[in-house]
Formats: sequence, C-alpha cells, structure tokens
Amino acid sequence: MAINWTEAQIEEVVAAVIKNLGGETTAKSGWDSTQYNGRRLIGVYADMNDAIDAATAGYKAVRAMTLEEREKVIANIRELCRKEAPIMANLGVAETKMGRVAHKTAKHILVADKTPGTSDIVSHAKTGDHGLTLTEMAPFGVVGSITPSTNPSETVICNSIGMIAAGNGVVFNPHPNAIATSNYAVDLVNRASAMAGGPAVLVASVVKPTLDTAQIMYKHPNIRLLVCTGGPGVVRSVLSSGKKAIGAGAGNPPVIVDDTADIKKAGKDIIDGCTFDNNLPCIAEKEVFAFANIADELISEMQKNGAYKITVEQANKLANIVLVESKNPKTGIVKKVVSRECVGRDAAVLLAKIGINVGPEIRCIICETNFEHPFVQEELMMPILPIVRVNNIEQAIDLAVKAEHGNRHTAHMHSKNIDHLTRFAKAVETTIFVKNAPSYAGIGFGGEGHTTFTIAGPTGEGLTSARSFTRFRRCVMTDYFRII
Repeated sequence: MAINWTEAQIEEVVAAVIKNLGGETTAKSGWDSTQYNGRRLIGVYADMNDAIDAATAGYKAVRAMTLEEREKVIANIRELCRKEAPIMANLGVAETKMGRVAHKTAKHILVADKTPGTSDIVSHAKTGDHGLTLTEMAPFGVVGSITPSTNPSETVICNSIGMIAAGNGVVFNPHPNAIATSNYAVDLVNRASAMAGGPAVLVASVVKPTLDTAQIMYKHPNIRLLVCTGGPGVVRSVLSSGKKAIGAGAGNPPVIVDDTADIKKAGKDIIDGCTFDNNLPCIAEKEVFAFANIADELISEMQKNGAYKITVEQANKLANIVLVESKNPKTGIVKKVVSRECVGRDAAVLLAKIGINVGPEIRCIICETNFEHPFVQEELMMPILPIVRVNNIEQAIDLAVKAEHGNRHTAHMHSKNIDHLTRFAKAVETTIFVKNAPSYAGIGFGGEGHTTFTIAGPTGEGLTSARSFTRFRRCVMTDYFRII
C-alpha cells in the first residue's frame, strides 16, 4: 500500500526535484549533481557514454546474481514504487502538465503489483531417442530504452522490472519533457537495488536526453537491444537503427457499441476508460461507433457519468485549437498536428478554451461527428470523444477498422452478440481487444493478465514482459539424459 504522504511533503519533493533538474555535473565522478534535499539522484549521468558504461557494469552484476537475488531487487522496486507512487504521480503532472494525480498514482500501484518478474523466465526441455535439448531465455546484455512523457516513471519502472528479471542492464533516454520524473524513477530503481545488496547503479540515464544522446545509444556497441515506447517518429528511428528493436507505437482505439449491449454499463465504462489519466494511455477509447437506435440512450448515460456534449460548431471550434498547423522543414508540407499544450489536459481546461465553463465533475467532452472529422481521425490523447452513428455491424466494423489506421494497437466493443464480437476482433487485428469493459482492463486494471506500458504492436511482441527482453539459447546433449 502507498504510504500517507502529506501534501506539504509531496510539494517539497516535487519542487526540489524540478528546481535542481539542470544542475552541473561533477567532472571527476561523472555523477549528475541533480538532487533534492541534498541527495544526488543515483545513476543519472551528464554523458550518455558514461551512462552506458554504468549500465554495462550493472549488467555484469545482475548476470552474476541468482534468480532469487534478482527477485529480491525486484521486490524492493515494487515496494518503493508503492510507497512513492504519490510523489511520482505529482511530479509527473507538475512537470508535464498532463494527466491526473489520482490516476497516475493508480498506474504506479498497478506497475508494482502486476508487472511480471523472474517467474516469467521459463526454460523448456525436450527429450527423445537422441537425448536432451534444453532451451533457455537468456539476456541480451544492455538494453537501450526510450520512454515517453505520457507515462514516464511508470514506463521506466515497468521496463526496469522486466529487463532486470530477464538479466539485462538498462540505460534510458527519457522524453525531454519528462526528465525529472523519469530520472526520479531511475534513482528509485537504483535505491531498491542497493537495499537488496545489488549494484549501486543497476539502471542508468542522462541529465539532458536529446536526439544526440539517442543516436549515441543506437550506435554504441554495448547496446544489444533497443526498446522504444513513443510516437511514430521515434519508433521509426529505432526500427531503422540496424539493431534488434522492440517498438511500441501509437494507436487510435475505436469503440463499437451495438444494440445488444448493456447501454448503462457501456456509457459508464467508455467514459471511465476515455478519461483515465485524461486519455493519455494509448489503449484508451478515442472514438465511438454507436448503432443509431441506441445512440441517444448511450449519450444520455455518458452525460450521467461526467460527459459534456458540445455542438458540431463548438467541436469544429475546439478542433482548431487542439490541432495546430505544423510545417515539415524538409518537404515544406503543412499538416495539422496535436497541440502539446492540450494533450492530457482536463476537460474543463479544454472547454474553457471555447468559452464554456464547467466544474470538476465534467470529465469528458463528447460530440456527434461524421467519420471524416479530425476528432475521429487523429489520436488526440485528450478527454475528447467523438461519436459516429452507424446503421449496422457491417458499417460499424468497416469504419472502426479504417479509423484505427492499421496500427493494430487496441480496440473495444460493447455487445452481447458473440458473432459481432468475433467479426470485429478478426477484422481489426489489434494487439488488445477489450469486450464490455473500460479500456484499462486490457492492461490488467480491473481485468486479468499482467500489466505493461510498452505495448509492441509494430514489432509483434504485444504486451511486453520479462520474456520479451530475452533471446533463446539452446543446449544439446545427444544420446544421454533420456531416462525412460
């Protein structure tokens, strides 16, 4: 359980970490002097090469550990994550200006409780007339991990648990907009390691992550595996590095609601999922395709659960605020992109931008649109939910698959019709398919299964865990050890 931090304690730590973020480094030691309350953050370096060297030493240390010793380190990571979840949640919101503290706290508890550890590493044996073959999951070595601003500390800790369980060392290149939060999590992992008798620096990071530090990571000979959780651009760069890479890319998850669904439950579940951490998770509901004969009832249930419905005119006005023009410096092509100033903001903040003032009870902005509307086509990562009326399951599936844009990330459906559920699941081909529940059930929050914040659709690993960060090694003994 999380300890009861006072608001004053949380504010003190958050302010201190952010204030000291850009501190100078000590040349002799290579340590970053970023600190709070007089304590340096452990494992955070000024130079990426130094960080990789430290992660390499961490790999050698963890490789020498028994599985039991690794699990002790992981148990300490889980415990500190639970205790300091409120700190990291407040720090994440303060630094990035995105999301909700209560939801980020819940995400950290979820990571601590449901990220698989060493139990995920399983050996396989095959015997026959010609002896024994043993296949084991071995570490890659040092993993280079790119982490996002949407779930910064959650991803660092989740990746650390899985990668350490697999026997790897880890070096992070966090998102530049979430440096303090990410590096606080790196420090937490290293504190947990030291408490368990592990290496003082088990995972590493840099003071100021940039594209240049990422390039050093991509090219460094000690980095044997790259893992990226982020937008399409950074995922493409990792996949073109020439190294083994795991890419967790973007999504635009559609929701279908047919006329057999429990509409009351569907309305609540969709709003709960869409507004979780202000729609920052890539699994969250992004657009709804509702059968026309139940659409009014569904909208009414959504409004009972904190949704505010705006008109088409208001939706178009809001679209011009949350989507801004961006010019490609190479091609000169101008296109609409999501405004960083609006991502992960509260519904009330977004509504205020078009002159509508509401209270904190309003969690989501809903609107009826056509299929071509940018709210349907773009992954906003805001609590804005467009609703498109459809006439039948064929039209619903056709439009939902198109809106998902082939990301094959996540999709949702509310229905009691097994045929409809099956047809949509087959057509959309997503890594996660959630039936009759909020989106977050797909990562184990209120649903079965493990959790992760690195969902690798582009490279096919799916919901990553410790085994995702291993390579198979085979040992063969011919003609012996077959004892039957």
